[in-house]
Amino acid sequence: MRSRQRMFAAVMRLLLKCLRLGRRRRFKLVQQVEQLWHYGHLCLRSLLYNSFTNGDVVLDSLFEPIYWLVDHVTRWFGVVFVALVIGLTSSIVAIVYICLLPLILQTYTPAWICWHLAYGHWNLIMIVFHYYMAITTSPGHPPQAKDNLTGVSICRKCIAPKPARTHHCSICNRCVLKMDHHCPWLNNCVGHYNHRYFFSFCLFMTMGCIYCSISGWEMFRDAYAAIERMKLLEKERLQVAANQTYYQTPPPTFSFHQRAFHKSVVYLWVLCSSVALALGALTLWHAALITRGETSIERHINKKERQRLQKKGKVFRNPYSYGSWDNWKVFLGVDVPRHWLTRVLLPSPHLPHGTGLSWDLPPCVTKQHAPLLAI
Repeated sequence: MRSRQRMFAAVMRLLLKCLRLGRRRRFKLVQQVEQLWHYGHLCLRSLLYNSFTNGDVVLDSLFEPIYWLVDHVTRWFGVVFVALVIGLTSSIVAIVYICLLPLILQTYTPAWICWHLAYGHWNLIMIVFHYYMAITTSPGHPPQAKDNLTGVSICRKCIAPKPARTHHCSICNRCVLKMDHHCPWLNNCVGHYNHRYFFSFCLFMTMGCIYCSISGWEMFRDAYAAIERMKLLEKERLQVAANQTYYQTPPPTFSFHQRAFHKSVVYLWVLCSSVALALGALTLWHAALITRGETSIERHINKKERQRLQKKGKVFRNPYSYGSWDNWKVFLGVDVPRHWLTRVLLPSPHLPHGTGLSWDLPPCVTKQHAPLLAI
């Protein structure tokens, strides 16, 4: 009996030792896992630590694959967008010359004929000139060497000097002087040397579309009514053909020329009106930016800087703004009054003020404005 009790006690002691060892091992395993977790977390933070990291930086990092896809798609489809602009514009010009111009010469008075011919051809020349210059003119790139460059930083993507107002274009994979944005409809960046061509093209294209929409409104109404009448007559013709007797005559049909004429007029008015609304809004947006002396990229930067300084009780001043009127003179390159005719109302390939590397006071500006920061 006693031997059984001793055996039972020995088994119980062995079982308790096993449980204690299991607990100790599990405890050590948990400790090791926690140590590895803290060590890995510390290594990750040490590798990715950045004092400027915030929610925007993290969000940009998460969306980096989407940005990469959009950049490559935009790069490869740029030629398609340029061909689309040329094709649509050419179709409108062809409709005007083939369909509308003979009607204008037959029905309008000589004064209105002269007005339409003069304004229409001037507007067309300005559109073609500025679009050609916008897609063929380089926006400007900073030199690779840092010689004779003051106040520059280093681009973290192309590891090259980056002067003030210069930004890296992920689509062109280069830094662009005074970069505004990359325009897929130009297949080119909008920067220091072609910003004026881009805005002038948008302005004159909007003016041309508004001109076509207003001038062709009455023709559009007549053409639309004629198309609806053609549909009704076609339905009647089919009904008569189905129930035709020996004394019934089918209704008259429209010729191919009449159908093409009416549909071309409707196509012209709808396309011009749509482009006038969309491109007009974009033109007004860029006009507001030019009035404030900033680009599309600088607007976001200046907005954040304005909010940051406002919390400190300071006022932000844009160092590249010389006042609304002077900003337009600097942008358009107007130094003397005659330049409003020769450089704005007529095609002009003149260069902008400065080189885009430094931003000295332009000669057309009458006085120096406030510095960057004012308390």
